[in-house]
Amino acid sequence: MRRVVRQSKFRHVFGQAVKNDQCYDDIRVSRVTWDSSFCAVNPKFVAIIIEASGGGAFLVLPLHKSGRIDKSYPTVCGHTGPVLDIDWCPHNDQVIASGSEDCTVMVWQIPENGLVSPLSEPVVVLEGHSKRVGIITWHPTARNVLLSAGCDNQINIWNVGTGEVLISLEDMHPDVIYNVSWNRNGSLICTSCKDKAIRVIDPRKETIIAEKEKAHDGARPMRAIFLSDGNILTTGFSRMSERQLALWNVQNMEEPMTVSEMDTSNGVLLPFYDPDTNVVYLCGKGDSSIRYFEITDEAPYVHFLNTFVTKEPQRGMGYMPKRGLDVNKCEIARFYKLHERKCEPIVMTVPRKSDLFQDDLYPDTAGPDPALEAEEWFEGKNGDPILISLKNGYVPGKNREFKVVKKNILDSKTNKNAENSSPANKSASSTPSIKSEAKMEEILKEIKSLKDLISSQEKRIIKLEEQMSKVAI
Repeated sequence: MRRVVRQSKFRHVFGQAVKNDQCYDDIRVSRVTWDSSFCAVNPKFVAIIIEASGGGAFLVLPLHKSGRIDKSYPTVCGHTGPVLDIDWCPHNDQVIASGSEDCTVMVWQIPENGLVSPLSEPVVVLEGHSKRVGIITWHPTARNVLLSAGCDNQINIWNVGTGEVLISLEDMHPDVIYNVSWNRNGSLICTSCKDKAIRVIDPRKETIIAEKEKAHDGARPMRAIFLSDGNILTTGFSRMSERQLALWNVQNMEEPMTVSEMDTSNGVLLPFYDPDTNVVYLCGKGDSSIRYFEITDEAPYVHFLNTFVTKEPQRGMGYMPKRGLDVNKCEIARFYKLHERKCEPIVMTVPRKSDLFQDDLYPDTAGPDPALEAEEWFEGKNGDPILISLKNGYVPGKNREFKVVKKNILDSKTNKNAENSSPANKSASSTPSIKSEAKMEEILKEIKSLKDLISSQEKRIIKLEEQMSKVAI
C-alpha cells in the first residue's frame, strides 16, 4: 500500500496577493523579449526594469513606497540600450548590477533612502563583452565578485573592486547561454545553453567537470540551478513541448534522478530555490501561477506541494531573500509579480497558530556578510555562507555595509589615480579628502534636487489653488 499523503510541514503553504494599496502601480514594465525575471528585490528595495525611450532604465523603489508611482519618479538610466538583467549584491543592500544590450555591465550605488534624482553615473562600468549582456549574478559568498554572460557565448567573472575581468570562459558554449547558477559556496557554476546541454564548470580552473547533452529534448529555453546538496535542478521542454522538471546528480549525469512532466504551456519556467527549506518555486513567464515543490533525499525526490493561481499572467518575478521576510507571520517566501503596469507582492505562508518563533521554518540563513574577499576567492579559497539567525527578525546594519562598499569600489579607483600620479605616501594622505569631498558633493546634489522638487510642488499647489478658486466662483 502506497502512503497516500506524505508528511510535510509545507503541505499547507498558501499564497496570498497583498491588498491593492500595497502594490506598486503605474509602472511601464519592460517589453524586451528576453527571458530574465525583470525584477530584483532585497530587504530595502525593489528594482524593476522598465520601458525607456532612447536607452535602458530601471526603477529602484524603497519597499514602503507602494501605491501609484509618479511618471517623473527618478530612474537608474545610464545604459544606452535596453536593460536585460539586474541583480542586487547579496553583501550590500544598496549596490545593484545591471546588464544591457549596449554590451556593458554597470554597478550602481543607490542612496540609503532611495533615489531623489535620476542616477546616470554608475560606480563602475565593466566592459568586456562584444554582444548584449543578458545574465548578471553576484557570487554568493565572496565580496565584489560578479559574473556576467552575454550573447557572445562568453562568461566573464569580474573583481568589481578594481573593475577588472579576472576570468573569461570563452570556448565552452557554442551557442547562447540561457542561465548561469552558482553553487552554495560559489566554487562551481552550472549553465544551460541553446545547444540543449547542461554544463558544470569550475571557473577558476576553467574546466568543464560534468556535462549532459540533451538534458531536455525540446527546443525552447532551459534553466539549471544548483541545490544546496550539490545536485542540479533543471526546467525545460520535452520533444512534445511539455514542460518538464528534472533532478540530476553531478557525479553521474547519464540519467536524471527524476523527471516530472507538467503541462503544455510555452512560457519558460523560472526556478526560485530556498536552500533553507529545500522548496523550489516555479514561475512561468506568461503564466498566471506559481507551482512549488519540496526536494527530499529519498525517491521520488521532487514532491509537488501546491499551485498558487491568479487571474493575471506574470511578465516577470522578483524573489525576496530570506532575511527580508516577516518571521512573525510564518512567511517563508515573498514574490514580486510584474503585471503589464504594476508590481504585486505575493506572500507565501505556513499556517501556524502559535505566536512563538518557528525555528523549524527558519533555520539559520545566509546573512549579508561575505565569507571571503574577492582576492581570496580568485586565489582558490572557498567559504560557506555566513549564517545568521532570524529569531528576532533581520535588522540591516546601515552604515557598516555602506562604508565597506564605498571603500572597496571607490577607494580602488581613487587609489589607482593617486598611485599613477604620485608616490605612495601622497596617495595615502589624499584619499580620505577625496572620499569626503565626493560624499559632500553627493549630499549637496541631493539637497539641490530636493529643493527643486519642493519648488516644483509649490508651483503645482499654486496652480491647483487657482483652479480651485475658479471652480468656487
